[in-house]
Amino acid sequence: MDLSIYFIAALLGLVEGLTEFIPVSSTGHLILVGELLGFGGTQGEVFEVVIQLGAILAVVWFYRAKFLHVAVSLFSDAASRRFVTIVLLGFLPAVVIGAFAHDFIKSVLFSPWVVSISLILGGFAILAIERWHLPPGALTVDAITPLLALKIGFCQCVAMIPGVSRSGATIMGALLLGVARAPATEFSFFLAVPTMLAASTYDMYKSWSLLHAHDLAVIAVGFVVAFLSALVVVKWLVGFVSTNGFASFAYYRIIIGMLMLVILLVR
Repeated sequence: MDLSIYFIAALLGLVEGLTEFIPVSSTGHLILVGELLGFGGTQGEVFEVVIQLGAILAVVWFYRAKFLHVAVSLFSDAASRRFVTIVLLGFLPAVVIGAFAHDFIKSVLFSPWVVSISLILGGFAILAIERWHLPPGALTVDAITPLLALKIGFCQCVAMIPGVSRSGATIMGALLLGVARAPATEFSFFLAVPTMLAASTYDMYKSWSLLHAHDLAVIAVGFVVAFLSALVVVKWLVGFVSTNGFASFAYYRIIIGMLMLVILLVR
């Protein structure tokens, strides 16, 4: 048995969990790490899709009390209905645009070159937004209006370009639109659940025939590691950005993007 494949699965799971909810692009990191490790091709892409579900589960588990409350009080509590409304409105643009652009993005934009350039440009965008965003008017997730949620949803669609970062696009978009850092980050978590679940389910549906029984153990390793590492990030991130902002992630993006461009150029 080749144990190195389990090490790679655990490493990719760790990368997914650590990067999914911070504005550095988990998909971009998986593409870059997969390129460096020689773990690519269609089966590698399917693996990356499945382990994203581990990160989604981390959000559901961490906010399980809120999700349970919303589920049981949906028809009796106006606040619960409003929460579902803003999440669905934030999710809607990704559904519509993703349905038309999915195949083009997968076939054309999923490359380490695109990722590296997106990381660099996104880093500079974060620095600019941190400096010039609107003063916060929405100080909690409950203060996000349906129209504001829809606008954030359109911002999220920029993340269909690998390397941009889904969380980065939603958080930075929310900051630009006047949402404070902590609720912008939390809303990005909530918006991740339907968005990532829909994207992962669609990708698995299209690629399920490529998975075999002997792949399940490898996928399980990546899934569990992604879940555990994402749980740590979700617990830590809101407190961190409330006091420190996002500049450190921007500098990280720029450095990693430039480093990868150098590696790609000299290979």
